[in-house]
Amino acid sequence: MEPVEETKTTKSGIVLPDTAEKEKPIKGKVVAVGPGKLDEKGHRVPMSVKVGDLVLFKKYGPDELEVDGKKYLVGEEGDIFAIIE
Repeated sequence: MEPVEETKTTKSGIVLPDTAEKEKPIKGKVVAVGPGKLDEKGHRVPMSVKVGDLVLFKKYGPDELEVDGKKYLVGEEGDIFAIIE
């Protein structure tokens, strides 16, 4: 997932402090997905998200890594709260 930065100023011009964002879910754009997990019987369960989806995910769920100076988050599908349409 590629994190999507949120603005820290409301539409009416109120600037929100960093502490207001600490526990909120993070918004990100899915840039790659795996094949899915195997169930108890060894059958592949397809992913419910696809490349390009905008998702909300747990702040502390995914691991952060940097590739060529760009920040990415790698996590499990269970870290995702919602797909935003």
